[in-house]
Amino acid sequence: MSAESPLLVIEDLHAAAGDTEIIKGMNLTVERGQIHALMGPNGSGKSTLSYVLMGHPGYEVTAGKVVYKGRDITESSPDERGRNGMFLGFQYPEEIPGVSVLNFLRTALSNRTGTDYTVLELRLKVAEAMRELGMDQSFADRYLNEGFSGGERKRNEILQMTVLEPELAVLDETDSGLDIDALRTVAEGVQRMHTDERGFLIITHYQRMLDYITPDVVHIFVDGRVVDSGGPELAERIEESGYDEYRVGTSS
Repeated sequence: MSAESPLLVIEDLHAAAGDTEIIKGMNLTVERGQIHALMGPNGSGKSTLSYVLMGHPGYEVTAGKVVYKGRDITESSPDERGRNGMFLGFQYPEEIPGVSVLNFLRTALSNRTGTDYTVLELRLKVAEAMRELGMDQSFADRYLNEGFSGGERKRNEILQMTVLEPELAVLDETDSGLDIDALRTVAEGVQRMHTDERGFLIITHYQRMLDYITPDVVHIFVDGRVVDSGGPELAERIEESGYDEYRVGTSS
């Protein structure tokens, strides 16, 4: 692997759920240190893309490939991708009753780093991350997402990202259903984590997340493929005029 290899390269990617093709020739490159925003209408395949990138077994890659840090990971397991520094923030994080936030993070971080952290070591690390995010310390002992509000679930996703320190973070509509305070917390978490070596792919339907995070590149994603790319001004144009100009007769 070359030190200059892009962090992520998606090359002519096609993916299907059963007999239904959803990703239809996707091309995208994320360099280290870049923040990319992927915008598209509902039903365009944005969330499917995030799952495919993380190796979800419910989707089959039928053509093309995903290259991460210079290595083809198209056939890699989700566990292997996570250990190698990929992270997915879900649009709708699942509840896991009986498993505390702290214990979940201990297991995840141990798998990510190969180090068996004690509960005390992990508690100190989590407490520091919570202070940075302005979260109450009691949050660590609650069961994962059980009884959490939408904003709390998304803050928990950012806490996980902060503790796990991924090299590539894919955030799938993390702004969905958030009030302005929670949205700001998410954005500040991304900005705090942003380094010259860490990349972000922020998947969103609306431009409002980008009021707080300035992406390097904005992509318009319609019907399973990127149909346009540009700077932050592209997101502003979509906010004003919508996606109609891209829905018919546009090729990637």
